[in-house]
Order: sequence, then structure tokens, then C-alpha cells
Amino acid sequence: MAAARLTVVTVGDLQGHALCELLARYHTRRLDIPAGAAIPGSYWSAPEAGLVGDALALRADTPVHSALHELAHRVCMDDVRRRQLDTDAGGSDEEECAVCYLQVLLADWLPDVGRLRLLADMDVWGYSFREGSAAAWFAGDGRDARAWLLTRGLIDAHARPTWRLA
Repeated sequence: MAAARLTVVTVGDLQGHALCELLARYHTRRLDIPAGAAIPGSYWSAPEAGLVGDALALRADTPVHSALHELAHRVCMDDVRRRQLDTDAGGSDEEECAVCYLQVLLADWLPDVGRLRLLADMDVWGYSFREGSAAAWFAGDGRDARAWLLTRGLIDAHARPTWRLA
């Protein structure tokens, strides 16, 4: 018997307009890229999402965790970096952790995904946390990332997005 191949939820798997609505809350445009084409602004190359200015570049085979991660980068950076944004979001280690935490929270706003599925997809992709799994990090060291987001007003006291840009 062949082992089951682990797959992640892709942008093409999503139903409805929830992703577009989520992007609109953060004044971010969706730039749809044709199958097989290079994705502008992709740090890891296709099929990973790309960031250029206020646009999130996606193909149907782009993993949702990648789309949410790049969106969270745009949310967490300051205006100066956001205006110059092209491919490399930069930022500190603390900000990178906050980006990971926010992408998990944002998954709950996508009916076809949710945080548990997103955390599993992060593990499949290879996110690396010292606690082991992404879920263990989210419940453990993720509290520092949560505090980072809360301090900047990007989430409220109940860990809900405030729909603000840093």
C-alpha cells in the first residue's frame, strides 16, 4: 500500500470570496497569476505567494499558508517598509514570529481553512519551531508573538485581528 501524500490547502481550493474580503480589510490587492507563470515578489519562488507594494500575487496552486504569511508580513511592517515592499519583507526575528502567529489567526476567517488546518499545513511545509509542531509553538512560545501583535494594536485582548496595519 502506498503512503498517503500530504497536501496543503491551496488558493484554488478556496470557495467564495473570503480571501478577497480578508485582503480588502488590509487594503491589499489580489494579483492572480496564470498557472505555470512566475509569481512576482515571491521570496521562495512559485508556487509561494509574492508581495509587491499593496499587491499579494497568487496562483491557484499557491498554498493558503503562504498567502496568509505574506499578508501578515504586510500587516506587521511599518509604512516605510510597506511603501518599498518588493519580495523581501525583512523585519526582526520577533516580527517574523508575530507574522506566523497572525497568519494562524487569519486562517479562522477563511471557512475552508481554520487555524487547526493551517497549523497542520505549516508543519507539512516545514515551518520549524523548537517546540516541534506549529501547534505546540502557537500554544507555547507563540505567546511572545501574541504580545508583540497586541502591543502594536494588530490584535485585541481576545487575539482577534483589529484590521489595522502597523
